[in-house]
Amino acid sequence: MTLVQLRVFVAAARLGSFTAAATALLMSQSSVSEFIRRLEGAYETRLFVRGGRRLGLTDAGSVLLPIAERIVAEADAADRALRAVTSLVGGTASFGLLRNAKYYALDELLSRFHTAHPAVRLRVIGLNSVEVANEVASGGLEAGLVVLPIDTDGLRVTPLRRDEVVFVSRDPSVTRHPMTIQEMAARRLVLYDAHYGWRDPTRRQFAERARLAGVALEPHVEVEQVETALALVASGVGDTFVARAVAEAAVTDGLHWTPFADPVHDTVALVEREGAVLSAATAELARLARELLSD
Repeated sequence: MTLVQLRVFVAAARLGSFTAAATALLMSQSSVSEFIRRLEGAYETRLFVRGGRRLGLTDAGSVLLPIAERIVAEADAADRALRAVTSLVGGTASFGLLRNAKYYALDELLSRFHTAHPAVRLRVIGLNSVEVANEVASGGLEAGLVVLPIDTDGLRVTPLRRDEVVFVSRDPSVTRHPMTIQEMAARRLVLYDAHYGWRDPTRRQFAERARLAGVALEPHVEVEQVETALALVASGVGDTFVARAVAEAAVTDGLHWTPFADPVHDTVALVEREGAVLSAATAELARLARELLSD
């Protein structure tokens, strides 16, 4: 017994003739008759009463019909579900965003995607890049945007955009010249992403530079949000560093910023699990991200 045989049987039973079933299924009448003949032959029983103007069901046909209808309906539902996942008429896009996504206008990414594909559900998680990378590598997310450097084991990484990191202070005399790693080590530092600490990609770059320069970077205050760090800098607690995109959008009056003498850059990258095939929805979201962020 095959799904095609059951589909032909259901159509003939509902429509009352092999001719009507053939028309509905885009088959020839002889093909419909052959499918029914083989199904009846396999069980050595008649499913239809022939001879009248409309096909009738035998006892065996009456027993089979509700079961066949249920199987055909489930098969059709499975087909719709798979088509939704592999197309852009349904399904869910699973994506991770770097912590400071709003400063890279990534709300536009989600808005454009939803406008073009309103039937697709969005599952978007904003985390530190360390966690986004871990989630993608483990399969918790299909893809995501991170700041490099991260541990790339099991990941396919596509760099999209570089953004310079700048030093921020309330004291204008501090920002009259580019900042050196030695000068920064001597300042009172207010750093964000406290939970991830020196695992954070930007902090990792500075930690390596400090090690090579033979100095230590010790934060005076650590907080989670960059906005909180900037507020503390504005109140005179200490100084911080942020990406230029953050500085241009969030540095308020009374704060000043300068680049580093040895330039430091955050690199925003798209990460996908190595060897994984993205769903159509997530692949389209990734394409839009590349379009928006590529230099």
